[in-house]
Amino acid sequence: LLLATLTYDTLRFEYEDFPETKEPVWILGRKYSVFTEKEEILLDVTSRFWFTYRKNFPAIGGTGPTSDTGWGCMLRCGQMIFAQALVCRHLGRDWRWIKGKRQMDNYFNVLNAFIDKKDSYYSIHQIAQMGVGEGKSIGQWYGPNTVAQVLKKLATFDTWSSLAVHIAMDNTVVMEEIRRLCQSNLPCAGAAACPSVESDVLYNGYPEEAGVRDRLSLWKPLVLLIPLRLGLTEINEAYIETLKHCFMMPQSLGVIGGKPNSAHYFIGYVGEELIYLDPHTTQPAVEPNDSSCLPDESFHCQHPPCRMSIAELDPSIAVGFFCNTEEDFNDWCQQIKKLSLVKGALPMFELVERQPSHLSNPDILNLTPDSSDTDRLERFFDSEDEDFEILSL
Repeated sequence: LLLATLTYDTLRFEYEDFPETKEPVWILGRKYSVFTEKEEILLDVTSRFWFTYRKNFPAIGGTGPTSDTGWGCMLRCGQMIFAQALVCRHLGRDWRWIKGKRQMDNYFNVLNAFIDKKDSYYSIHQIAQMGVGEGKSIGQWYGPNTVAQVLKKLATFDTWSSLAVHIAMDNTVVMEEIRRLCQSNLPCAGAAACPSVESDVLYNGYPEEAGVRDRLSLWKPLVLLIPLRLGLTEINEAYIETLKHCFMMPQSLGVIGGKPNSAHYFIGYVGEELIYLDPHTTQPAVEPNDSSCLPDESFHCQHPPCRMSIAELDPSIAVGFFCNTEEDFNDWCQQIKKLSLVKGALPMFELVERQPSHLSNPDILNLTPDSSDTDRLERFFDSEDEDFEILSL
């Protein structure tokens, strides 16, 4: 509990710097050398959105909690991995945050989507309340699969980003399903079926041109989340090389997971250590200042990131990827296929062209599972339910 309530200023002096090693540092598909690119590494890490516990925000649901300390760590990790998807979508992977430098409007549009208030797309309020439909009470701890399912539902309201969110269940990624989902923006033939590009359509306050462009595009940008179980009570070391390769892919959004009941957002690795952003710091809720500008420094981790041994990783995780174009997705598929040829690397999931006949995937029609399926999946993927996992596996 003490760790959960330490302030950012207290914590920033307690993190170790990167080790002096010849091993490459991988951050979300980018390769660095500690000896020649240390500043670039830290700038890349600082540029990721860092969402932590907050206190004194408006009560969730009007009468609920005003802080998520002690229960919201996986929700914050879900925000971080999804924020990275929005950064790739609207700012690009090369974008960097520099303290004191004026940022473009799209940066604040992304940040505002996660601010702790009820009308932000991906706020703690929206995630907690949408989670009730997934069987989670407000204030209850989430597992990786639960937060992935909730974020998928919330993304349907984010017409500015116009994302196709696919959650690959049963350790299987079906290419046909993803193509069908991402190509749902094909131009329609009849005027009645599709609004005129000159009509006054509002896109949640964002420029109409963006909505029109996305509506007529042939591929909706893909956020692919894959909940996985990589062992019984600890990670099977046969999966470690495959997990490392996921951070090497340019499509990587990172991994959400952590230790039992303590979630982290993993953004890369060096040697046998994972690099992560830790949400377990309670900061005051942020409000716009007198000039209606949002103070943003507390949303960026300005100290060296945390590290932990890969062997300590809880086996319940969700891996994320972002494919902005169909070419990105095809390239990702080729990389996954090549992974099966890596010596000593056990595939974490299966990539298939069509749905196997022995599986019934509720995601085919872009739907979440019914309540009974959701309960089963949550019990399987949520690391706190040890007894069920042992009986199931």
